Amino acid sequence: MNLIFIGPQGSGKGTQAKLIAERFGFVHISTGDLLRSLQGELRREADSFMQSGKLVPDEFIIKILKERLEKSDCQKGIILDGFPRNINQALELDKIIKIKAAMNIDISDEEAIRRISGRFSCSKCGEGYNIYTEPKPKANGICDKCGGKLEQRKDDNSEAVKIRLKTYHEETTPILKHYNTVKINGNQNIEKVKQDIEKAIGFLRLVG
Repeated sequence: MNLIFIGPQGSGKGTQAKLIAERFGFVHISTGDLLRSLQGELRREADSFMQSGKLVPDEFIIKILKERLEKSDCQKGIILDGFPRNINQALELDKIIKIKAAMNIDISDEEAIRRISGRFSCSKCGEGYNIYTEPKPKANGICDKCGGKLEQRKDDNSEAVKIRLKTYHEETTPILKHYNTVKINGNQNIEKVKQDIEKAIGFLRLVG
């Protein structure tokens, strides 16, 4: 079963993709992680785009995705996280893989802004926290793991988040009509969202 997890920043789709992949034995594929793990000529090619300030072309993403999908561990099923981001990418993806369904982890813009403005990460080890959701640091401003200082990304403020949400609604939301989409209430806690996704997957398996 091949799935796509879609949702605005702050929806927890990355967290859920990891949890569900582990639960069902699927492979969680994040295009960001995929790009960071590249080596050799592909790495140099990816770096040439990013260092010049350009977006990595869709054709390149599709090429490295195709290579990843051909590996034997993907036979049981995959969860794509972070791709496709627009309808053109979805159409290109159709050429290399059949997607069973898209899990739309839906939250309001207000909740997205609240969650993202609460995100902090450790300046030493990179561990992530959130003062409004989970995981919260035990001591304010201090990393539980290494004791480092927690810092916030400069673009994790309400105005920057609003711009990113506008792009999401304009470019990514139309994808939902392209796929068999299951709407999941992302405003719930992590465990409840996970349970709802598990139920949806069970239903998808039942109907074939």
